[in-house]
Amino acid sequence: MTDFNALFQSMMEQSQDMAKSMNPALEKFQMPDFAAMMPTMPKEFMEMSFGKTFNPGGLDAKTRLFVTLAALVAQGAQLDDQIKVTVRHALEAGATPQEIAEVIGQMSVFGGVPAMTQAMQLAQAVIAEHEEGS
Repeated sequence: MTDFNALFQSMMEQSQDMAKSMNPALEKFQMPDFAAMMPTMPKEFMEMSFGKTFNPGGLDAKTRLFVTLAALVAQGAQLDDQIKVTVRHALEAGATPQEIAEVIGQMSVFGGVPAMTQAMQLAQAVIAEHEEGS
């Protein structure tokens, strides 16, 4: 175990001990899936917030989400929840599963094949959920 891992493990144990002392019911608490807790913004809101509404002629929300997804994958696809949320929002902004796969596939050159594989698995799960809900 590395020094960082030991430190992180110690911090987690201390946090759990503190939570138990404040509320014994928290002893068995498990962190929920943050991606599931984050609501999907409507396409119109995404365009208003970070699309063409305030920057006419600029990038649309779908393109900005592609750039975000590419950056997350290029970093090694270590941020599962952020990748899932970005894929979900990209779908809402009009992205197709094919486009999402192309963005992730392109990042194999920059983040490596393991990062691409991890991101592709996360994206496939989100796309399957999206298709079930449609």
